[in-house]
Amino acid sequence: MQPLTNRSKIVVKKEMSLYERIYLPAIFSGMMITMSHFFKKKPTIQYPEQTRPFSAVYRGQHVLKRDDNGAERCTACGLCAVACPAEAITMVAAERKRGEEKLYREEKYAAVYEINMLRCIFCGDCEDACPKEAIFLTDRKVDSEVKRNLFTYGKDILVEGVEKDKRVDVSKRQTPEVLEFKKHKEFEHNR
Repeated sequence: MQPLTNRSKIVVKKEMSLYERIYLPAIFSGMMITMSHFFKKKPTIQYPEQTRPFSAVYRGQHVLKRDDNGAERCTACGLCAVACPAEAITMVAAERKRGEEKLYREEKYAAVYEINMLRCIFCGDCEDACPKEAIFLTDRKVDSEVKRNLFTYGKDILVEGVEKDKRVDVSKRQTPEVLEFKKHKEFEHNR
């Protein structure tokens, strides 16, 4: 029978030496490795008391931003829901009524805006798709819960506070190119 390739491997059954048959040197070298690990710095941290530093571009809990006047930026265009690969975002659009000009800056707004955090993969596509810079992923961690229905975050959790001190700073999430682009007044129509 012909071999499939021209490569062949010659296997030699070599007798073990006395040093190899004793196994003690191998056991001692393994024990030396184990003992050396006792004196190394432990990689484990005590989580509630200690936390590791996060990157400036860490993608955590979502936030729906407000403009400078305190009105919600979201216009319920649905681009974030379409861009979401996990289909975690659902929204219901409504029209602004008379007297709600300070709450919503456009005629159309998201009456219901929900994100299923169990489905979300924190990719940031919703942030990239939003033309009004209404949704951002912050550096806050998503809290752990016991029940599944508590992971569906609505506007009560997602919308940032009206007061200036409760606003979420997302400037560190933006690249220098984006910040330079925002300085031009002629492109300000989306903000």
